[in-house]
Amino acid sequence: MVEPNKKFVIFAHGATYDKLHQVGTLALTSAALGRDVHVILMFWAIKKLAIGRFDTIDFPPEYRAYTDDVARLLEEKKIPAITKMFSDARQVGKFRLIACSAGLEYMGVDSDKLVSLVDEVLGLPAILSMTFDAETALFI
Repeated sequence: MVEPNKKFVIFAHGATYDKLHQVGTLALTSAALGRDVHVILMFWAIKKLAIGRFDTIDFPPEYRAYTDDVARLLEEKKIPAITKMFSDARQVGKFRLIACSAGLEYMGVDSDKLVSLVDEVLGLPAILSMTFDAETALFI
C-alpha cells in the first residue's frame, strides 16, 4: 500500500516581501521534498495578489533603512520572484494556491479578478476540513 503524501499547509496572511518570500521558499522546498503543498491566501496576501504586486519588494517600515541594500542583493543573487517559486513548485511536485472567500470580501477583491490567479476560492469551513490532517501547518 502506498502511503499518501503528507500535507504541508501555509496560511499566508501577511503580504510584505519578507513574509511572502518565506511562503515561496517553504512551498517550493516542501513540494520538491514530496509534500502536498497548500498555500492558503488570506487578507493582505489576497489583496497584494489581486492588485498585481505579489512580487514587489517591500518590507515593514522598521526595516526601511535596509530595503535598498536587500533589494539589490536579491537582484544580484538572482533570487526568483515569489510567483516563479510557486510556478516551480507546481513543476516539481503537488502545489495548490487557494484564496479564502471571506478574505476576498474583507479586502474588497472581486473573485473574478482572482479566479485565473489561484487554483480555487474556498470558504473557511472547506479550507479547515481540507487542512486538518496536515503534517505541518504554518501561519505567516
